[in-house]
Amino acid sequence: MALKQTVEEIVEKHLPDEEHFVVDVDIREKGGKYQLTILIDADNGLNISACAQVSRAVGEELEAKEVFEDPYVLEVSSPGVDFPLSSKRQYQKNIGRNLKVMLLEGRELEGTLSSVDSTAITVLVKKKEKGKKATEEETKIALEHIKKSIVLVSFK
Repeated sequence: MALKQTVEEIVEKHLPDEEHFVVDVDIREKGGKYQLTILIDADNGLNISACAQVSRAVGEELEAKEVFEDPYVLEVSSPGVDFPLSSKRQYQKNIGRNLKVMLLEGRELEGTLSSVDSTAITVLVKKKEKGKKATEEETKIALEHIKKSIVLVSFK
């Protein structure tokens, strides 16, 4: 079994509840030791105590099973606002927020995420024509056509 898959299974076991989910597991070798970064999230927001709980439990199991022979650094955190959305669950959590969506074809869209289904997202994109009031147009985008989506944070 691949190292990343092993770690993902261990993390899944130690999530506090059904509301929490794994966003990413990244394992890199750096200066003779492994850097293990685990990103988790929750449907209703993530707090530091959940990260600490997962970190302790995962660290204990990694040590008990001797998953890493060499020294490693373990970091458990939330993805942060600049981390791209990668799962339907993350899109669901961000309905109503503004997104920047980069498509595989090279085009970019900005708009408000209005819905998510099993194969696509729907974004309300503002269209402005000269001399007319701006209107919103629903744009459905297949998940398979999305290269990257990030939440746009407004400080207004």
